[in-house]
Amino acid sequence: MKKYSFILLFFLILLIGCTNKNNPERKVTPSEDSLSSYLSLANDLRLPLEFKQKYNRKAFEIIINQKDDSINRVNLFKIANRYYNMNDWKGYFYTSKLILERSKNSHDTVNIAKAYTYLGDYYGAKNISDSAFYYYFKAEKQYLNLNDNYNLAKTRISKANLQYSENDYFNSEIAIFRALRALKEEKANDLRYESYNLLGILYNQREEYDKALEYHNKALLSIDDKSIPPDFQYKASSLNNMGYVYLNLKNYNQAKSYFQKGLEEQNLFVDKPKLYAMLLDNLAYAKFKLNESNGLPEQFYRALKIRDSLNLTAGVIINKTHLSEYFAYKKDTLKAVRYAKQALALSRSTNRLGSILETLKQMGVVDPKNASKYSKEYILINDRLQKAERKMGEKFSRIEYETDQIKVENIHLEDKNKKLLFIFGGLAILAALLYIIKAQKTKQRELLFIQQQQQANTDIYNLLISQQNTIEINSIKEKKRVAQELHDGVLGRMFGVRINLDSLNKIKDDSGIEKRLNYLTELKNIEQDIREISHNLNREKSELINNFVAIVTNLFEEQKKTYKSTFVHSIDTAIKWDQIDNAIKINLYRILQESLQNCNKYANATTINVEIEKQDMDLVLKIIDNGIGFNVNRAKKGIGLLNIKSRTNECKGTLELKSKKEEGTSVTIIVPIEQTHKTTTK
Repeated sequence: MKKYSFILLFFLILLIGCTNKNNPERKVTPSEDSLSSYLSLANDLRLPLEFKQKYNRKAFEIIINQKDDSINRVNLFKIANRYYNMNDWKGYFYTSKLILERSKNSHDTVNIAKAYTYLGDYYGAKNISDSAFYYYFKAEKQYLNLNDNYNLAKTRISKANLQYSENDYFNSEIAIFRALRALKEEKANDLRYESYNLLGILYNQREEYDKALEYHNKALLSIDDKSIPPDFQYKASSLNNMGYVYLNLKNYNQAKSYFQKGLEEQNLFVDKPKLYAMLLDNLAYAKFKLNESNGLPEQFYRALKIRDSLNLTAGVIINKTHLSEYFAYKKDTLKAVRYAKQALALSRSTNRLGSILETLKQMGVVDPKNASKYSKEYILINDRLQKAERKMGEKFSRIEYETDQIKVENIHLEDKNKKLLFIFGGLAILAALLYIIKAQKTKQRELLFIQQQQQANTDIYNLLISQQNTIEINSIKEKKRVAQELHDGVLGRMFGVRINLDSLNKIKDDSGIEKRLNYLTELKNIEQDIREISHNLNREKSELINNFVAIVTNLFEEQKKTYKSTFVHSIDTAIKWDQIDNAIKINLYRILQESLQNCNKYANATTINVEIEKQDMDLVLKIIDNGIGFNVNRAKKGIGLLNIKSRTNECKGTLELKSKKEEGTSVTIIVPIEQTHKTTTK
């Protein structure tokens, strides 16, 4: 009954597949024409491979043009997963490499680690074990740094599976226990199941059957909490593995019981056709060993057909070896030899040394005439296998060592670079500090020099003022003395004479009267002249322009005497110099000196005009020449011009410099002044 149920189910699946194949190019409505729709269609098991690939490419074209961010990389992983499910290794490899490249560019360590595991899976599927191990090892290091214990354990299990497939049982066992240590605090029964299951398989291979059964039972217990989806068919897998242990123990009844229980799991054929075929083949083999004929050899054939349709080469080899054993037992030598030869040829085509050994052993049994030939080949291949296993184990160890060595060297290099960076940084900071200190000292010296210069200017000016004051005071004293002499002496005496002469007017002598009148007139004239002289002397004192004007005038006179150029100057008499701050007068005097020096040295001017005037509350100084001029924007500003600008700034004034080549130069300085009205006594 079970046989017919199976056949009915098989044809139903074929019918569904054919129905979909008749209409593989399903129309995608506008609302479905999006990334999610393409990804869904690429994962549709009912569609043929070529259409799933096409939809996956369309999804890829959308993703590749999107912004490179974490969501984009998640979508790329979906593309890779679909390629993996299709066994499209070229697309899977290209997408995984692209994710790794983008993740590295974005310093996305989580996706870097995941991309490493994908590349490890790729090389594992392609039987390039050393490359697969290399990427698993790199992923393991990344997850270790990320403290991601779940994925760390998962990667170690992948490593362990790889090492087991290369018969490196010792290191495979170590890797599994390291995975279990990582899972100590994690709720991850799926990974615990995989770890215990692999340990059971490993101990079975090493003929430690008690340990094998112990860990297979642990694996079964780990899925009792129903946290693992039933379509994973973990229970069926464990039942098969436990049955296989009992096969090796030659307890065929117990083995048969486990294989039958495994086949009774719901939806096993739909969910895991590979596992279904394996259980079916193992059940047939247990029956064969128990000399049971019911369902044989049909169960062998059914398992072989499923494996052949799924391209499960290793399973096909085992199946044909079992059929060879079965027919040899049935004394059907022709079929026994045929299946053994087919298994041997298939093993050689895959270059699986372990399979070749098993099939050579079977050939020696079914073809005793050529047993010695098969035996020699068996010995040679067995030696090759042992060397290959040893070499692969060494290669795995070397990959770990070299990768760790590179990491250590990188760490040393980083430390060295950090040290160099600290040294150069320290030297740079020290140099900067020395420069700042030196600059501060230079600035202090400059400030000190400026202060000393200002003090010297003040002293010079005060000395000039003092000298001029001395001259003026002496001059005024002398003028005052002369005025007093004239007023008090000569004028007094003359006034007395006039009085005396006036008294002669009483004499009636005509000639005397006339003379007296003449003398009186003359005396009046003398008196008036003397009075005017005295008044003029006193007025000169009050009208005399103060000492600053005298100093500037001396500068102008010196300019006229020394240089041939025509010099014109004017000073506004409305300016009250005694009410202007000395600092302003000092700076104006120095600006005049500097400007005249520039005119004399560089301008080649024939005319120089200087004007000092008062405009509202500003003092305006203009120096204009008709010299050769210069380009104000391009000319290098010498110390002279910088000094003029600096002194103008000290007076809180503004400087306007105009010059053109062959058109002369004009310097205009406007200084704000605050004059205080002082009361002076005559």
